[in-house]
Amino acid sequence: MKRETIFLKFVVVLMGLPVLALCIFVLPGIAGWFAELNPELSFLRYPFLTGLYATAIVFFVALHQTFQLLRHIDKGQAFSELSVKALKTIKCCALTISAFYVLFMPLIYLMAEVDDAPGMILIGMVIIFGCLVIAVFAAILQRLLKNAIDIKSENDLTV
Repeated sequence: MKRETIFLKFVVVLMGLPVLALCIFVLPGIAGWFAELNPELSFLRYPFLTGLYATAIVFFVALHQTFQLLRHIDKGQAFSELSVKALKTIKCCALTISAFYVLFMPLIYLMAEVDDAPGMILIGMVIIFGCLVIAVFAAILQRLLKNAIDIKSENDLTV
Protein backbone atom coordinates (compact mmCIF):
# COMPACT_ATOMS: atom_id res chain seq x y z
CA MET A 1 0.00 0.00 0.00
CA LYS A 2 1.41 3.35 -0.97
CA ARG A 3 1.77 6.08 1.57
CA GLU A 4 0.02 8.68 -0.58
CA THR A 5 -3.28 6.84 -0.64
CA ILE A 6 -3.33 5.56 2.94
CA PHE A 7 -4.59 8.92 4.17
CA LEU A 8 -7.25 9.06 1.44
CA LYS A 9 -8.43 5.53 2.23
CA PHE A 10 -8.63 6.49 5.90
CA VAL A 11 -10.71 9.54 4.99
CA VAL A 12 -13.07 7.41 2.87
CA VAL A 13 -13.62 5.03 5.79
CA LEU A 14 -14.00 8.00 8.13
CA MET A 15 -16.67 9.47 5.84
CA GLY A 16 -18.67 6.27 5.97
CA LEU A 17 -18.71 5.86 9.75
CA PRO A 18 -20.89 8.89 10.62
CA VAL A 19 -23.38 7.99 7.88
CA LEU A 20 -23.56 4.44 9.19
CA ALA A 21 -24.10 5.74 12.73
CA LEU A 22 -26.84 8.06 11.47
CA CYS A 23 -28.57 5.18 9.69
CA ILE A 24 -28.50 2.98 12.77
CA PHE A 25 -29.20 5.43 15.58
CA VAL A 26 -30.63 8.73 14.31
CA LEU A 27 -32.85 8.08 11.27
CA PRO A 28 -35.43 5.87 13.01
CA GLY A 29 -35.75 8.50 15.74
CA ILE A 30 -36.24 11.28 13.22
CA ALA A 31 -38.94 9.28 11.43
CA GLY A 32 -40.71 8.60 14.73
CA TRP A 33 -40.42 12.26 15.71
CA PHE A 34 -41.98 13.32 12.40
CA ALA A 35 -44.84 10.82 12.87
CA GLU A 36 -45.53 12.16 16.38
CA LEU A 37 -45.24 15.77 15.27
CA ASN A 38 -47.64 15.38 12.38
CA PRO A 39 -50.05 12.46 12.96
CA GLU A 40 -52.01 13.00 9.73
CA LEU A 41 -48.80 12.40 7.76
CA SER A 42 -47.57 9.50 9.90
CA PHE A 43 -48.16 7.14 6.98
CA LEU A 44 -45.10 8.75 5.31
CA ARG A 45 -42.82 7.46 8.06
CA TYR A 46 -41.73 4.28 6.29
CA PRO A 47 -41.41 5.77 2.79
CA PHE A 48 -39.27 8.50 4.36
CA LEU A 49 -37.04 5.92 6.06
CA THR A 50 -36.88 3.83 2.90
CA GLY A 51 -35.78 6.82 0.87
CA LEU A 52 -33.12 7.84 3.36
CA TYR A 53 -31.77 4.31 3.57
CA ALA A 54 -31.76 4.10 -0.23
CA THR A 55 -29.67 7.27 -0.42
CA ALA A 56 -27.34 5.84 2.23
CA ILE A 57 -26.89 2.67 0.17
CA VAL A 58 -26.09 4.73 -2.91
CA PHE A 59 -23.64 6.78 -0.82
CA PHE A 60 -21.89 3.60 0.33
CA VAL A 61 -21.69 2.36 -3.27
CA ALA A 62 -19.97 5.64 -4.19
CA LEU A 63 -17.58 5.27 -1.24
CA HIS A 64 -16.80 1.71 -2.30
CA GLN A 65 -16.04 2.87 -5.83
CA THR A 66 -13.81 5.61 -4.43
CA PHE A 67 -11.96 3.00 -2.41
CA GLN A 68 -11.62 0.86 -5.54
CA LEU A 69 -10.27 3.85 -7.45
CA LEU A 70 -7.64 4.37 -4.76
CA ARG A 71 -6.70 0.69 -4.99
CA HIS A 72 -6.25 1.06 -8.77
CA ILE A 73 -3.98 4.03 -8.13
CA ASP A 74 -1.96 1.91 -5.66
CA LYS A 75 -1.55 -0.83 -8.24
CA GLY A 76 -0.37 1.63 -10.89
CA GLN A 77 -3.56 1.23 -12.91
CA ALA A 78 -4.78 4.79 -12.56
CA PHE A 79 -4.99 5.17 -16.33
CA SER A 80 -7.19 2.17 -17.02
CA GLU A 81 -10.77 1.47 -18.02
CA LEU A 82 -11.43 0.30 -14.46
CA SER A 83 -10.75 3.81 -13.20
CA VAL A 84 -13.05 5.29 -15.83
CA LYS A 85 -15.76 2.83 -14.81
CA ALA A 86 -15.31 3.74 -11.12
CA LEU A 87 -15.63 7.44 -11.92
CA LYS A 88 -18.74 6.75 -14.00
CA THR A 89 -20.30 4.87 -11.09
CA ILE A 90 -19.43 7.70 -8.69
CA LYS A 91 -21.05 10.17 -11.09
CA CYS A 92 -24.20 8.05 -11.36
CA CYS A 93 -24.37 7.68 -7.57
CA ALA A 94 -24.09 11.43 -7.06
CA LEU A 95 -26.83 12.06 -9.62
CA THR A 96 -29.02 9.42 -7.98
CA ILE A 97 -28.65 10.95 -4.53
CA SER A 98 -29.43 14.36 -5.98
CA ALA A 99 -32.53 12.98 -7.72
CA PHE A 100 -33.69 11.28 -4.51
CA TYR A 101 -33.47 14.53 -2.61
CA VAL A 102 -35.26 16.43 -5.36
CA LEU A 103 -38.07 13.91 -4.96
CA PHE A 104 -37.92 14.26 -1.15
CA MET A 105 -38.10 18.06 -1.15
CA PRO A 106 -41.91 18.15 -0.77
CA LEU A 107 -41.64 15.89 2.27
CA ILE A 108 -38.80 17.97 3.67
CA TYR A 109 -40.94 21.05 3.07
CA LEU A 110 -43.81 19.47 5.04
CA MET A 111 -41.46 18.65 7.89
CA ALA A 112 -40.09 22.18 7.88
CA GLU A 113 -43.58 23.70 7.86
CA VAL A 114 -44.76 21.61 10.81
CA ASP A 115 -41.65 22.27 12.88
CA ASP A 116 -41.21 25.83 11.58
CA ALA A 117 -37.60 25.07 10.62
CA PRO A 118 -36.68 26.59 7.25
CA GLY A 119 -33.13 25.32 7.73
CA MET A 120 -34.29 21.84 6.76
CA ILE A 121 -35.09 23.07 3.27
CA LEU A 122 -31.67 24.70 3.08
CA ILE A 123 -30.00 21.44 4.14
CA GLY A 124 -31.91 19.59 1.42
CA MET A 125 -30.83 22.12 -1.19
CA VAL A 126 -27.19 21.93 -0.05
CA ILE A 127 -27.30 18.14 -0.42
CA ILE A 128 -28.82 18.42 -3.90
CA PHE A 129 -26.33 20.96 -5.20
CA GLY A 130 -23.39 19.33 -3.42
CA CYS A 131 -24.16 16.04 -5.15
CA LEU A 132 -24.52 17.83 -8.48
CA VAL A 133 -21.08 19.40 -8.01
CA ILE A 134 -19.60 15.98 -7.25
CA ALA A 135 -21.31 14.52 -10.33
CA VAL A 136 -19.96 17.28 -12.58
CA PHE A 137 -16.46 16.91 -11.12
CA ALA A 138 -16.56 13.13 -11.58
CA ALA A 139 -17.79 13.56 -15.17
CA ILE A 140 -14.94 15.95 -15.94
CA LEU A 141 -12.39 13.58 -14.40
CA GLN A 142 -13.93 10.67 -16.28
CA ARG A 143 -13.65 12.53 -19.58
CA LEU A 144 -10.07 13.64 -18.91
CA LEU A 145 -9.06 10.13 -17.89
CA LYS A 146 -10.70 8.63 -20.97
CA ASN A 147 -8.85 11.13 -23.19
CA ALA A 148 -5.56 10.35 -21.42
CA ILE A 149 -6.12 6.62 -21.94
CA ASP A 150 -6.85 7.20 -25.63
CA ILE A 151 -3.69 9.29 -26.04
CA LYS A 152 -1.66 6.67 -24.18
CA SER A 153 -2.98 3.87 -26.40
CA GLU A 154 -2.20 5.92 -29.53
CA ASN A 155 1.34 6.51 -28.28
CA ASP A 156 1.76 2.81 -27.51
CA LEU A 157 0.67 1.95 -31.04
CA THR A 158 3.06 4.53 -32.52
CA VAL A 159 6.13 3.16 -30.79
